[in-house]
Amino acid sequence: MEKLSTLIDHFNRVWPESGTESWDHPGLMLGSPAQQVSRCLLVVDVTLENLKQAKEMGAELIISHHPLFLHGVHELSESTPKGTISAFAARNGIAVYAAHTNADFVIGGVTESLAAALRLKISGHLDPILRQGAIGKLEEPMTLLDFARFVARVLPSVAQGIKVAGDSDRTISNVGLVAGAGDSFLDQALAQEIDLFITSDLRHHRSLDFIEASKLSNGPALMDLSHWAAEWLWLEKAQHDLAIALPSIKFEVSDISTDPWDFVVMQ
Repeated sequence: MEKLSTLIDHFNRVWPESGTESWDHPGLMLGSPAQQVSRCLLVVDVTLENLKQAKEMGAELIISHHPLFLHGVHELSESTPKGTISAFAARNGIAVYAAHTNADFVIGGVTESLAAALRLKISGHLDPILRQGAIGKLEEPMTLLDFARFVARVLPSVAQGIKVAGDSDRTISNVGLVAGAGDSFLDQALAQEIDLFITSDLRHHRSLDFIEASKLSNGPALMDLSHWAAEWLWLEKAQHDLAIALPSIKFEVSDISTDPWDFVVMQ
């Protein structure tokens, strides 16, 4: 058992707040730095369901990737989702800490965890100045269809599956990727000598512009993953590293999906 403040000191070393984007708000969301922690549950998103899971396992702390309060909140009454979550956490002595953009691009962070799971040997970055986004090479080239099937096996299953734009027989060797919402990196991806760009939360117009530009320049194919599934892989890496650094704490990864979609209807 350790004081939460001791854990936070370690978190600040491995996920430094200096790496936080200006719009982001990671750190301690709920709870007191003075409270004692013996068990911790790692999640992508904080929901009432995984708070109940934390209570059942006796966890005093949740580490989430996405901050509970990412956008402005004007009330915490229990007639609102954030209020219900906050009240449940407070009643049950569960603190909530978030490591978001400050964990995205660090060594062993969210994007590198996705690259490792996809067996990519990292050779560079989409933005080499800020060291954001990864570029990696497959051990052996694969067709786009075979690689998409491989990705589907690696990621936890979700309703949307894997969405792909490109010739299914195209050979894939060099891959660029950003775990989570990465359509702001589409222009950088087009400028790189890669065969495929992987990210999540791709919007219609930005995706169409990318695909049309790629056709003109023989640029990369495009793959859209579930945001939750792509980032969930990092939880296992974080669990492993935290268990070594803080052996007095029991760290567990939630198996509850917080992907928002339940089913799709094929046309």
